[in-house]
Amino acid sequence: MYNNSIPRPEHPRPDFQRDTFCNLNGAWQFAFDDEDAGLRERWYAPGCSFDREITVPFAYQTRLSGIGPTDEIHPVLWYRRGFTVPAEMAGKNILLRFGAVDFAAWVYVNGELAGTHRGGYTPFCLDITRLLKDGVNDLCLRVEDEPDCAQPRGKQYWARGLMGCWYTPVSGIWQTVYLEAVGDEALESVHITPDFDRHMCSVELDFANRPASPVEIELALSFEGKPVRSLRLETPSRRTCVPVDLIVQGELDPLHVWSPDHPSLYDVDVYVRRGGQLLDHVRTYFGLRKVEVRDGKVYLNNCPLYQRLVLDQGYWPDSLLTPPSDEAIQQDIRYTLDFGYNGARKHQKLEDPRYYYWADKMGLLVWGEVPSAYEFCDDTVKNLSDTLTGFIARDFNHPCIIAWVPLNESWGVRQIYTDKHQQALARLLYQTAKTLDGTRMVSVNDGWEQVETDICALHDYAADGKVLADHFASREAVEKHACDWRPCYAQGVVPTGKEAFLVTEYGGIAFSNIGLQGDAGGMDSWGYHDKVTSEEAFFKRFQSVTDAIRGIPYCQGYCYTQLTDVMQEVNGLLTPDRQPKVDVKRFASLNRNPDANTNQVD
Repeated sequence: MYNNSIPRPEHPRPDFQRDTFCNLNGAWQFAFDDEDAGLRERWYAPGCSFDREITVPFAYQTRLSGIGPTDEIHPVLWYRRGFTVPAEMAGKNILLRFGAVDFAAWVYVNGELAGTHRGGYTPFCLDITRLLKDGVNDLCLRVEDEPDCAQPRGKQYWARGLMGCWYTPVSGIWQTVYLEAVGDEALESVHITPDFDRHMCSVELDFANRPASPVEIELALSFEGKPVRSLRLETPSRRTCVPVDLIVQGELDPLHVWSPDHPSLYDVDVYVRRGGQLLDHVRTYFGLRKVEVRDGKVYLNNCPLYQRLVLDQGYWPDSLLTPPSDEAIQQDIRYTLDFGYNGARKHQKLEDPRYYYWADKMGLLVWGEVPSAYEFCDDTVKNLSDTLTGFIARDFNHPCIIAWVPLNESWGVRQIYTDKHQQALARLLYQTAKTLDGTRMVSVNDGWEQVETDICALHDYAADGKVLADHFASREAVEKHACDWRPCYAQGVVPTGKEAFLVTEYGGIAFSNIGLQGDAGGMDSWGYHDKVTSEEAFFKRFQSVTDAIRGIPYCQGYCYTQLTDVMQEVNGLLTPDRQPKVDVKRFASLNRNPDANTNQVD
């Protein structure tokens, strides 16, 4: 069901899509509960109305919500709306899905608690069938979002106003809410692991519950509408894994490989039946590609890969973390490619799943990063672990994602250099990522003070190319001492020498004549070092520092800060409303320079 009269009407998960889909975005009742009286006064009971209206899926801090923009902190929020189960869903089990609710949610249907969830960036699903009635049903949410630094916050500031490079926070519902209808035997996930060297993939199917009796499964793989392989099997198990040979006999080019230049995608339909009756049907897709670090180099599909990444915060002026539209997502990816980048490091955010979908389709490499917490405690360990686990579970099938980043610049683990407990957390997150997903790289603490990692990722904002080159003149010296002002490895950690080295933040060049747009809380605009006064001055500094990085013989790529301005931080290539500050073609020409490094393979 596609309704252009509501915001973000498209299906939020093209990588896990059913035909039964009812979007619940749009106008909801809304209330702040600063006295936390709602539970005591039973606000969840049908008939209790709230005094405001909000447009879901936009957080109350945003203009598009109809309430903001505001930096007010309200720790407890309530949402309410009525809904009727569409006629075509009748007689089936009804699932209620939330893309993301920050941070803790209690969900009530017709006054009864349907379930709870903690985690501001990960999705959750509730089977609400038993709570439904004929006609209009009452849906109510209570949400807690304290300014708690044990939560994975990312760039969400924990106080009013703005600070440094931290921005206005996002609370409550900030991704799409929708209904699905399923049979008694419903799939919970479909994970597809490519095996590039063997020209195969394995399809792992998980059911929400163990089938009451054996079910028949049909896997139908196709490419651009042409059948590739169809398999049928019977299983009584909750979980099953199916190997699939992708070679098509008699074809001149029997494989379709995913890469930025050729983002080829296989479509996969999974049908679940019993006695000929269709119980479930899920559509997904995957890309056949291989990513690995080998002897200090990064390889994509067994070819050396030189990465040209841009740091992308994923903020919009009127909607903050929520992309205002599907077109806005595509525009950001298009600009990233037009500027000559082959990838993006999505910074401190689990992005809207449709970003990864369009990156898959348009051919953009992506680093997936867990939002940081800002204190070290037991809650932090659980929150970060749960978020990383949920991230991998949700986005496993996206070929664009080639690296996981559990920690950034020791945020939340400030004593990691000497503290064995904090080092253990880094190892836990590294091993979690590797256990759940052995197909991608991990940059465990991007920036410095590395622990166990596939990538030695360092940040250096030197304004002059010679200074930057001097910092990285010797890999041995960098590993033993520091990249600039922080140690490269944590105390007691001995690098293997096989890690791939990248400079994953640099640049950050701001213009003096392009200031703040909108409300920046009274802060002055800033970038790194002195601001440039002209386009020529920008290109001179950009070429100086970028050529210096390309001249590092052991470096496998870089990540420039950043794609867009965000609030007080004005070092983007684009303004907040996505207007280029410099000539895009000229920038791309400098960025793609193929002669700057003999290691470079796009």
